Amino acid sequence: MIKKMQLPLQTLNLITGFMVWVIISSLMPFISEDISIPSGRLAMVTAIPVVLGSILRIPLGYYANILGARIIFMSSFVLLLFPVYFISEASTVTHLIIGGLFLGVGGAVFSVGVTSLPKYYPKEKHGLVNGIYGIGNLGTAVTTFSAPILAVQFGWQSAVKMYLILLLVFIVLNFFFGDRQEPKLRTPIIEQIKSVSRNEKLWLFSLFYFITFGSFVAFTIYLPNFLVSSFGLEKVDAGMRTAGFIAVATFFRPIGGWLADKFQPLFLLIFTFSVYTVAAIILAFMPDMGLYTAGCLAIAVSAGIGNGVIFKLVPLYFNKQAGIANGIVSMMGGLGGFFPPIMLSVIHAATGQYSIGFMLLSQVALASLVLVVWLYFQDRLALTSEVFNSTGQGILVTDVSGHIKTVNPAFTKLTGYTEEEVLGKQPSLLKSGRQPKDFYRVMWGEVKSKGMWQGEIWNKRKNGEEYLQWLNISAVKDETGEDVRYVGTFSDITQK
Repeated sequence: MIKKMQLPLQTLNLITGFMVWVIISSLMPFISEDISIPSGRLAMVTAIPVVLGSILRIPLGYYANILGARIIFMSSFVLLLFPVYFISEASTVTHLIIGGLFLGVGGAVFSVGVTSLPKYYPKEKHGLVNGIYGIGNLGTAVTTFSAPILAVQFGWQSAVKMYLILLLVFIVLNFFFGDRQEPKLRTPIIEQIKSVSRNEKLWLFSLFYFITFGSFVAFTIYLPNFLVSSFGLEKVDAGMRTAGFIAVATFFRPIGGWLADKFQPLFLLIFTFSVYTVAAIILAFMPDMGLYTAGCLAIAVSAGIGNGVIFKLVPLYFNKQAGIANGIVSMMGGLGGFFPPIMLSVIHAATGQYSIGFMLLSQVALASLVLVVWLYFQDRLALTSEVFNSTGQGILVTDVSGHIKTVNPAFTKLTGYTEEEVLGKQPSLLKSGRQPKDFYRVMWGEVKSKGMWQGEIWNKRKNGEEYLQWLNISAVKDETGEDVRYVGTFSDITQK
């Protein structure tokens, strides 16, 4: 019973953490009426919770494997009680920065669930499970929508204090319903970091999540004030539109995870970054409200799908180091939400517009699209290489003139010749001398006319021992139908 409750409980935990995480940005229009915030520091105040929320994802993901999700969620919510109360009593920009920094714990809990939940489900469901857990992003939408309404009714200080009650409720829920028997994994953190940091896929996934989740966070922070200042919307209206953006991105996250379970995940990322590239270009031209809304919704859909796909890929490639890998990738996503608001603020101060920032987003998305395509073909090559090297049959590949270009490990095992000893030489070095010249003339005649030959042949190993092979020779042709290489596969059938 307790194990079945972990997905809904941890998803609700994430909703709670994210609700707390964005308190400052959601209430900034109200806070700025009571606390004078210089325009140059506005982006810093709203983005600062992302810093700790990003960096702490690495240790929280790691310790979720060591201590279990129950302990980490409870401890995080206890810690959040202090900055939430501190912010409710804030009277200066410094107070907001200090409180916001520690408020980042709410965003850091993301890496806990993506590390813990896959332990309860088979691999073919990891994409959907992590996608459902990612619905916790909805917490940002809940606060963005509800916090301004509560602030209008009760004042922003009282609205912030209400989150103390929410945190206490979930501390109790985790105490009673968190899984005390969750499987633990105790590998030193430095050892795990070293093992995953050498894998280039970790850094590619980090870049992809930097863009998809980073843009989600950036738009969440940036939209409320931007819609008010650029389109003249009312604060509550701007909050509702931002909540709509968050809801769409959140809704498509489990869809992205589910699709990644069913189809090639890298194809989905190709779609994601294609949409990003086009949508960001549209936003760069600062269109009217209708086109601007369409561009934002396109970003929301692609961000949601991309987020879901990436956390199908991480446990797929880093099963034994899921905690630390999830922490690093999710940290990069969080940092992706920290830098764009600052960058946009600097660009706006220098140029008076945001177009350059959106154009930069389109170019980074385009570069990511190229990298995903490259990664897909690298995976294909790696799969081919894995099959080539692991098959029990000997394989040798020659060019059209009969010079050996490559052999596999089974070739060495069966013949005794290493790859270095046969490269550039003719397969005739394997001849036993038992077959007459006409045998080879007929054999190659069939290869030329039919594209293949197969049959029994006596050859000899490096040590001079003769053995009977079952040999298959196939011609590889180019698009014009000309032979470009020949592939021979063989096995020892002497004892058969």
